[in-house]
Amino acid sequence: MRTCNRFFVFPGLVLAVPALAVELPPVPLERVQVQAAKVHAVDDFDLPASSTTLALDTDGNGRGAQVSEVLGAVPGLLARDRQNYAQDTQLSLRGFGARSTFGVRGVRLLVDGVPATMPDGQGQLSHFNVFGADRVEVLRGPFSALYGNSSGGVLQLWSAEGQQGDPWRLRSSHGSNNSSSTGVQLKGLAGAMHYNVAANHFRTDGWREHSAARRESVNARLGFDLAAGQRLELLFNGFDAPHAQDPLGLSREQVRENPRQATAVATQYNTRKSVRQTQLGTVYSAEHDQQTWRLMGYAGRRAVEQFLAIPPGPQNSPLHSGGVIDLDSDYGGVDARWALHGQLAGKPLELVVGANADRQQQHRTGYENFIGDTLGIKGRLRRDQQDRVQNIDQFAQAWWQFSPRWSALLGARHSDVQFRSRDRYITATNPDDSGRRDYSATTPVAGLVFRASDDLRLYASAGRGFETPTFNELGYRADGGAGLALDLPAATTRNYEIGGKWRAQSGARLELALFRADSDDELAVATNSGGRSSYRSLGATRRQGAELSWQQPIAADQQLQLAYTWLQASVRAAYLTCTGLPSPCTQPSKRVAAGTRLPGVPRQQLFARWQWQPGPWQWAAEVVAASDIGVNDLGSANAAGYGVLNLELARQWATAYGPLRAFARVDNLLDQPYIGSVIVNDGNQRYYEPGPDRGFTVGLQWQCAR
Repeated sequence: MRTCNRFFVFPGLVLAVPALAVELPPVPLERVQVQAAKVHAVDDFDLPASSTTLALDTDGNGRGAQVSEVLGAVPGLLARDRQNYAQDTQLSLRGFGARSTFGVRGVRLLVDGVPATMPDGQGQLSHFNVFGADRVEVLRGPFSALYGNSSGGVLQLWSAEGQQGDPWRLRSSHGSNNSSSTGVQLKGLAGAMHYNVAANHFRTDGWREHSAARRESVNARLGFDLAAGQRLELLFNGFDAPHAQDPLGLSREQVRENPRQATAVATQYNTRKSVRQTQLGTVYSAEHDQQTWRLMGYAGRRAVEQFLAIPPGPQNSPLHSGGVIDLDSDYGGVDARWALHGQLAGKPLELVVGANADRQQQHRTGYENFIGDTLGIKGRLRRDQQDRVQNIDQFAQAWWQFSPRWSALLGARHSDVQFRSRDRYITATNPDDSGRRDYSATTPVAGLVFRASDDLRLYASAGRGFETPTFNELGYRADGGAGLALDLPAATTRNYEIGGKWRAQSGARLELALFRADSDDELAVATNSGGRSSYRSLGATRRQGAELSWQQPIAADQQLQLAYTWLQASVRAAYLTCTGLPSPCTQPSKRVAAGTRLPGVPRQQLFARWQWQPGPWQWAAEVVAASDIGVNDLGSANAAGYGVLNLELARQWATAYGPLRAFARVDNLLDQPYIGSVIVNDGNQRYYEPGPDRGFTVGLQWQCAR
């Protein structure tokens, strides 16, 4: 085989009732190993929770520009494509995070073990480089509380570790709306260094008007084997997305008229967003005498500049912070943990104890978005404040297989989160808005697993979680007054789950989970007008439902994959809201009745994929469907449900320098009109972000053997 070095120019759960009646021999389970950056120390199959690992297809087949494109097979997870690269993917798990209009809320995000969620709970998906990733892990339910300030779950993206002989990859694709993506991945072993470096360039004119974007990202993972049992990893991530255009949401009438249009004020004010982020991390681990130590540290900087469509009139208010957001953030943290692989009373025991501290300092400034009669440019300063949020957490967890059939997993985490804000823009009409607020909580979790057979597990778990407000949610008071909304409480959640997992030697897998999450003091939008969103506690909510995941090989060259979610998310106690009333609204007067559906959450969603791979060919068909979703607290409007069909075709050829693969993909084959995502409680009632019509992607990938 020739090498490419000199040519490479780019640097229903099956509850087996009869099996339950058969006495199993006392065969001990295999020893469970500590996962490098997981809090839990248990294999997913023996974990008393819903956990899904998606191996990312290195062939790509036209997917992977956004992480939302690869998450459809996870039940309980909703990742909505906004067709708007100025705004992050809308991500929710079991309904948590569905209300967020900026970034990701209620879901903990990590990349190679490094947090992508800040201490206040605000996360970003934009720098997730899917091209060089190996897998995605998604944890739902009670045990997500062990990761800190989040309630709905945990999403982790992992890069592959380079090994001797790994091929290098070059992939390029082009699609509808003049979209193109080019990526290069260098992966392998050089001396004592395992390396995986992936860079990607993406650009598009956008399906909607005023939605062009460009993104560059690079992710590097370098691993060094030190002395016996010791390892050091260096991590780097860079992301740049300059001047991504924001078409804003549309009203129902605008969607009927032309779903591809941008709201008039979007072009009038040239609404756009620029993001640049650089991040470094290091992980040291050592194993000796059934013990593991791990120390992780990271630091980064993220700069955001966003131009909003706020008319000059509202900005004349002395308390208004302007129509341009300029936000510079420095962040970092450390995580230390110790694990013991031992025995208790002669039975296998896994113990993990650790602590972590994270800190974010941000300089937030606001400017008018006009100078004279010229709109969409940076004008006078209207806001200048220094914000700091930090957390210090301690956690412990123990897994004990106390009999051949039974095991228990117990854990707890204590979190202290501190907010500090210093106002540097003080005038005669704009008083000092400085303030501080501290939150703390202890979140216990417990789970029990019954080993019904070698291939069947039944489990139950329960726990508590909590979620603080973010600095964005603290930014404005609901009554329109001066100062931060420091009276906002942290939400608390009681999580319960029962389920089962079955697997077969053929590769078939079936998982079913029933869950309930009751939350108190959950935050919702109080007012959303004039570019200012304020929040209030809406009291008690409930999310309950079922998840089903099924993988089934068919013969030797076909596979069927299915993920289904039924979710009932509703208000448990009536409350009054300002939704739909003029801002500022100091006296909420519209009543949201108990039982009203929470907005942004579909009752049902389905993902199904059939794949056939005869010889060098590969065919695949996908169905993605969701029921209707509400768009405001009152439940007075909604976006209709939809179902779309996607097709894939690929062929691979062997060459002297490695395999060459051509691929094509058609999204929304039947050209169905649908709403891809919604902006919950939009003050202008422009709730809707339409999904794209039929689209095409074609591309080539070369894996060069070395």
